[in-house]
Amino acid sequence: MFTAFLKHELLARGAEADVAAALRALPVPDRASDLLVFDDDTGRQVDFDLRALPPVRPEPAKRGRPALGVVAREVTLLPRHWDWLTAQRGGASAAIRRLVDGARASGPSEQEARDNAYRFLSAIAGDLPKFEDAVREIYLGNRVGYDHFTHEWPAAVRDHGRALAFPA
Repeated sequence: MFTAFLKHELLARGAEADVAAALRALPVPDRASDLLVFDDDTGRQVDFDLRALPPVRPEPAKRGRPALGVVAREVTLLPRHWDWLTAQRGGASAAIRRLVDGARASGPSEQEARDNAYRFLSAIAGDLPKFEDAVREIYLGNRVGYDHFTHEWPAAVRDHGRALAFPA
């Protein structure tokens, strides 16, 4: 998921293609820094290429796993790890996919969530009043303190920072 802001106001949220389409529909902003897009999984600011793209010709479907997006990479494990993976339902690859999917579904750890919020807020709210105090409260895990120091901020920035820092 991606979230776009125009001058501290929420502009669009969704998949990359949806957010890019919303951005293309806008007139060019006065300053490039007025339009910011963030990756909600990391809190990092991202750049979208908004140039009009030529129509894409669909490629003929390839057979096998590459058509599914499977990428082969090397994994180095100890023999006991390979033994455990091999004994799992579906084999090593299926077990690793299930482990990764489970970890992703559980959401970010508290530390990752705090870091994501910090990256987002540093880019968009670093010049807002009480920024340092708000970040300090995030790292203390204090939602009430965060709300106290950000109550004068633009609502969209404050709310998105809270959602990143304190996911449900």
